[in-house]
Amino acid sequence: MIKLFRFLKQYTLHIAVVIVLLFVQVLSDLYLPTLMADIVDIGLVNKDVNYILKIGGFMLLIAAGGTLCAILATYLSSKTAVGFGKILREKIFTKVESFSLHEFDKLGAATLITRTTNDVTQIQQVSVLILSMMITAPLTCIGGVIMALQQDTSLAWVLVVAIPILFGIIGITLKRGLPLFKVMQEKIDKLNLVLREKLTGIRVVRAFNRIDKERVRFDDANADLMDNAIKINIIMAVLMPVMMLIMNVTTVALIWFGALRIEAGTMQIGSLLAFIQYATQILFSLLMLVMLFIMVPRAQVSAVRINEVLETDLDIVDPEKPKLLNNARGFVEFKDVSFRYPGADQPALSNITFTAKPGELTAIIGGTGSGKSTLINLITRFYDVESGSVLVDGVDVREMSQKVLRGKIGFVPQKTVLFSGTIAENIKYGKEDASMAEIEHATQVAQATEFVSELEAGFEHHIAQGGTNVSGGQKQRLSIARALIRKSEIYIFDDSFSALDFKTDAKLRAALKPEIADSTVFIIAQSVSTVMYADRIIVLDDGQISGIGTHKELLNTCKVYREIVASQLSEEELA
Repeated sequence: MIKLFRFLKQYTLHIAVVIVLLFVQVLSDLYLPTLMADIVDIGLVNKDVNYILKIGGFMLLIAAGGTLCAILATYLSSKTAVGFGKILREKIFTKVESFSLHEFDKLGAATLITRTTNDVTQIQQVSVLILSMMITAPLTCIGGVIMALQQDTSLAWVLVVAIPILFGIIGITLKRGLPLFKVMQEKIDKLNLVLREKLTGIRVVRAFNRIDKERVRFDDANADLMDNAIKINIIMAVLMPVMMLIMNVTTVALIWFGALRIEAGTMQIGSLLAFIQYATQILFSLLMLVMLFIMVPRAQVSAVRINEVLETDLDIVDPEKPKLLNNARGFVEFKDVSFRYPGADQPALSNITFTAKPGELTAIIGGTGSGKSTLINLITRFYDVESGSVLVDGVDVREMSQKVLRGKIGFVPQKTVLFSGTIAENIKYGKEDASMAEIEHATQVAQATEFVSELEAGFEHHIAQGGTNVSGGQKQRLSIARALIRKSEIYIFDDSFSALDFKTDAKLRAALKPEIADSTVFIIAQSVSTVMYADRIIVLDDGQISGIGTHKELLNTCKVYREIVASQLSEEELA
């Protein structure tokens, strides 16, 4: 957790002020019992009203000053802790944004959400306690011992007996509770995972009538978390009454033995009252430390999980000195590229070599699992090649910045993703400063104008999270419009026309042709009718190139392509 405190540099002044304020508060709290003893032993004994009023007024001023310091310290502590939480969430979010797909697959979305929310909250809460209790508790404890000994040294043995018992109970509590705190965050991860899968897959759950099964699955995860929390709460619930019992027994012992000393004339009543006050302060400071010790282990677990994200080594990073691109625009070249997913036994791609130029349409076809989307992921550098190289405009993608590379690409993913917001905002995601005219043009080319104009709010129509309030075909067309508005040098359409009917597909292709005429275009598809007019068709089979050429060339030279064609087109259509 100490590693995370490096992000508190901008709150150094706040922390320094908090320390000063809490120091003043502790001094005022420690000084008040001594003044009270003076009132009892001097003012009341001598019946000196003026002395009582004088010291009493002074006590009120000190108490008011201590209270003001405590309020200001609490305010600044809270502000610092909340700011610290904001910084941590920002750091985690920024780090996660730089993750490659491999890091996402390794950690998982559910745990990343938990670490950004719940874990940061744990750190934030314990930060408030550290800024207050970590300072006041030791000072109060040490100061209380010193001030109590000034009142009377013979009663100190009561504290010598009580404090070790208190520490023993604290040790037993931490020994039993710490393992449970470590498991708590993992169980929250599991609950979030089950809930996230249920919400994102609600259509599948209902379609297969698995609602009861998913409810049981969620209840199991929920009950598991509850059982762990109950065990922790039972330990903590036992701790507080035991602590109070020790404090009360200590107070009774002090009164008993103090009364004997007063009767013997070796101690005054005011000194006994002050000693009891100091003993209470000492025990309460230890109780504060117990609360801190209870919170710190769970926060420490959260800190380890946050550090795991922040210190994750990235597979894909920008070079220290990115190479400058030449004047070429949109040239893509694969040179003997091979790629294997982390942990996989077999390569997903092997010995891939081809060139794509501006003004050309390159289609990639193959069976399921042949490596089509994997090949595209190497162009966008979502993954890095295992061997060989992918060149864009004559430069290896690993030697250029990711921002420059992806700024050249207009990408329409296989799984269409829309964000919550208006239709216009979703299209402008491709070009932030796009004008309304550009939005309308991109929408028209993508054949989305008709259904957008039918909506009451038009381009201001709100899209639900994930685009659940529009159809699959509408989502694809909006996704295409989002890519077109960028005016990119390279366009990638990853199975982006599968949800369109033949009429819309034909209109879109006709409108698309002049828009992308000067760009390098990649189309991934499983339909022969989609790729047969491409300038170049790359046929993939089990991660290897089975053939490259035009539709007619491949019919004569590539067995795999002929089989794909034969499975989709009749003899009349082939003719």
